[in-house]
Amino acid sequence: MQEVIMVKYGEIALKGLNKHTFEDMLIRNIKRRLKTCGEFDYSRRQSTVYIKPTSEDADIDEAIEKLKCIFGIAAIQRSAELPKNWDDIVKEGMPYLKDTLDCVRTFKVDAKRSDKAFPMKTPDIQRELGGAILSAYPHLKVDVHNPDVTVILEIRDTHAFINAEKLPGQGGMPVGSSGNALLLLSGGIDSPVAAYMMAKRGLNVDAIHFQSPPYTSERALMKVEELCEKLTPYCGDIRFYCVPFTEIQEALRDNCPEEYFTLIMRRFMMEISQKIAKDDGCGALITGENLGQVASQTMEAMQVTGAVVDIPIFMPLVGMDKEEIVTIARKIGTLETSILPY
Repeated sequence: MQEVIMVKYGEIALKGLNKHTFEDMLIRNIKRRLKTCGEFDYSRRQSTVYIKPTSEDADIDEAIEKLKCIFGIAAIQRSAELPKNWDDIVKEGMPYLKDTLDCVRTFKVDAKRSDKAFPMKTPDIQRELGGAILSAYPHLKVDVHNPDVTVILEIRDTHAFINAEKLPGQGGMPVGSSGNALLLLSGGIDSPVAAYMMAKRGLNVDAIHFQSPPYTSERALMKVEELCEKLTPYCGDIRFYCVPFTEIQEALRDNCPEEYFTLIMRRFMMEISQKIAKDDGCGALITGENLGQVASQTMEAMQVTGAVVDIPIFMPLVGMDKEEIVTIARKIGTLETSILPY
């Protein structure tokens, strides 16, 4: 029996003639992320990537944890690859499910028969497999509405695959499939979430931070660098730019009306960010702006600050509630770092 990780596509499955381009990019991203997990063989069929360990030190548990963070994946199933023979499916599949089924009280069966040449129909597969599970694990009961676990059997082109755990993926598009963009990373809650949201749409994300010593401390810079590290499992490698901004900030303080200070400062930040973005090969800027959240994020203020650039500005959080943003920050592990008081 061969154990295999089945990675199901998300939006990629809806693509047309260029579908293979997105598949290739997803597989490249997967291979890069799983380099530290051991040796695996990769293949793709029927909108699924099959990942098979080929060395004894291959760590499937670690591989699955990394796969959970990769955009473009809709679901992950750790499965046993079995011959398409009913006796073999029952003989090898029941022991494979032991660790899961010993710990639950109720189950249901979900069968998928994409190979229509398989002699049993889907309802027959579900009935027979349910009976085999009840015989092997008599403490279990069937609950089709709210089971503790769902046993999935898929009859595919070359093999049958059985598992009792279907993990959700991040969805979205493979990072790199939509181009490159530069994130204005402040160190607060919003901008890391904005990076996550745009990476989910397939963007390679680099980051720029404006530092103003002695008004901002070295610990503030370390905090922003830590945020980049926490985003890396989702966004991939992030090129980080730190721009010294003290001289500009002091000149604005001394020469600008106080009521315009923030707007003009932000315009300078946008101009500098655009110049670095173009040098970096980025076609857009990303900000964590949220309409109405603070005085500098009114519609008029965003129009004024955005008027100095001629590339797109993506604001994925612009219409979100603050609690929605905090929920995502907590999910991706950036919240605790973002709220550090540096």
